[in-house]
Order: sequence, then C-alpha cells, then structure tokens
Amino acid sequence: MKEYYGAYYENNGEEGVDRSTSNGSVQRSGSGKNQQHLYRNRLVHVKDFNETFELVKSAVDDKFKMHRAGLSLVLQVLPTQLGAYHVLGSNMIIMNKRILAIIKSKKSPLEYNAYLFMVLCHEYLHSFGIIDENQVRRMTYDLCKSLLGETHSSTLMAKYQPWKVFPELQLYQSNKIGNSFEIVKNFDKTTQSYIN
Repeated sequence: MKEYYGAYYENNGEEGVDRSTSNGSVQRSGSGKNQQHLYRNRLVHVKDFNETFELVKSAVDDKFKMHRAGLSLVLQVLPTQLGAYHVLGSNMIIMNKRILAIIKSKKSPLEYNAYLFMVLCHEYLHSFGIIDENQVRRMTYDLCKSLLGETHSSTLMAKYQPWKVFPELQLYQSNKIGNSFEIVKNFDKTTQSYIN
C-alpha cells in the first residue's frame, strides 16, 4: 500500500475540529468582513482546479505566510471515506474522483467550489510537512473561518467534515480503489512559467 499522510477527513466518526487550540486570526489589510467578501466572491467565480488552487495558495499566504510551488494534482477513484491525501515526500495531491463527481452532480457549483477549496487547502497545508492531522484540520478551519466566514460551506466542512455537511455522501459507500488515475493539466501553473 502507498505510504501517505494527510488523508483529508477520513470518515472515522470523529465529530469535527477541537477549536480550543486554534490560532487567532490576523488580518493583513482591511477589515475581516471586507476580506471575507473578497475571498467569497473569488471562490464563487473559480472555473477549474487551477483557479481554485491559486485562491488556496493566496489564502494560505495571507493567513499563515506560507507558500510553496510545484505541486501536482491527481484524480483517482478512492474509497468514499477518503477525500484526498498528500503523498509523503512528494509534490502530489491525490483527490477522490468519485466524491468530486458525486458533489458536482448533486450539489450547486458554489458547494462544489467550497468542497474543492477546503480539501485543496487541507492537503496544501500537509505539503509543507505538517504531518499532524489534527493540527492541519485546525489550521484549515481557522483559515476558512477567518477568510470565508463562520457560516460558509468550506468552514462548515472544515469544522464538521464533509460527510456531516453532505450526508448524502453516506449513500455512496465504496471501498474500491481505481487502477487508473488522471493528472490534472495546468495545475499550479503560475509556478511553471519559468520552466522552459
């Protein structure tokens, strides 16, 4: 079995984030409400994985002053209790193609974007070498809450897990791991312009 960490919100029955140790938010510019409005508006208008990831990188930089480049996104059919993971020591984020398809077909584009943002944020934080799952969950929740607001779908998923926000995911239980995968083209493309 592949060695990995950062399994995004494995559906293990835990009830969500322990907010008692979340870091306080620091606003770089403007009021918190203005920043939330900006991020919410940008998230509504993202069109693909790359635009969503660019927004994630901006949010992580704004919130935690952390940035890295050169990540790849791979889509693969995974067991439904696993949303995504970051492969230890690599530049790869693997997302569950099955869950993405379910959410895209059953939910609004805004809810799909919210899910995509939150999962990519979580796995991006793992890519910095933060192995502790609870720490990354708290960081993801703290970022979503401060930049998108407490009632935003991304924040609720970060707090309670996607299965609590989208209970219909429970209807599609499967342990199947697909043999094929899809590498998302032009992912993290703003960091590739100097490589020719």
